[in-house]
Amino acid sequence: MHRFPDGIGAHGFFQQQASEHFPDWLHVVEVPQRSGTGTVRHVVCDNAESLVYLANQAVLEFHACLSTVDDLDNPDRLVIDLDPPDGVRIGELRDAVRRTCSQIDHVGLVPFIQTTGGRGFHVAAPLDATTTFDEVRTFAHDLADRLVRSRPDRFTTEQRKNKRGGRIFLDTNRNAYGQTAVAPYSLRARPGAHAATPIDPGELSRVTPQKYGLGNLRHRLANKADPWADIAASAHPIAR
Repeated sequence: MHRFPDGIGAHGFFQQQASEHFPDWLHVVEVPQRSGTGTVRHVVCDNAESLVYLANQAVLEFHACLSTVDDLDNPDRLVIDLDPPDGVRIGELRDAVRRTCSQIDHVGLVPFIQTTGGRGFHVAAPLDATTTFDEVRTFAHDLADRLVRSRPDRFTTEQRKNKRGGRIFLDTNRNAYGQTAVAPYSLRARPGAHAATPIDPGELSRVTPQKYGLGNLRHRLANKADPWADIAASAHPIAR
């Protein structure tokens, strides 16, 4: 939960631990901490009432884990975050998304695209939750490394910004226990109230990372089915 009690003009804060002041009807689960001892009480926002309540608590952004409560150690989604530096043309970014989708398809998974509402795009692949986070993260790193080798002038996996050399950063670090990715249709706490939005591959040529948001998302959803509605039906094991 990314909360902004003083508005987006002030510094917000991330909150993982559910407050003791949250109502009893809010779905909360205790999740073991990977390092050390103890647990973290996470909110599971799984209905409209919970969403409205958390919005009233100034939660403007929702970030979700990549595994479910029933199987915490085995993610059911792989995510590659394409993070462009300043100055990258939208055509280059779209081409990078297409290449990432092609690579995911090549290894037997099904790619799904989402605008981030920020600078770039996410490319996700649904998994059947039969492999651990460590295995999935290694697999995602290998995918990114293949893309870097194919276009070293265009892609990088370098963590330090000052060493990326104007290339698009392929971030695979979200594929780890306890990490999160922005949830589909979550608003972003930025001027314009853009939203992370699932899109069809055929829409990519006319969509920017900040195409949809509070001003036009209702109209989009009223006229177009959610491209990720059946994402789970495309889940495959990475062993393929």
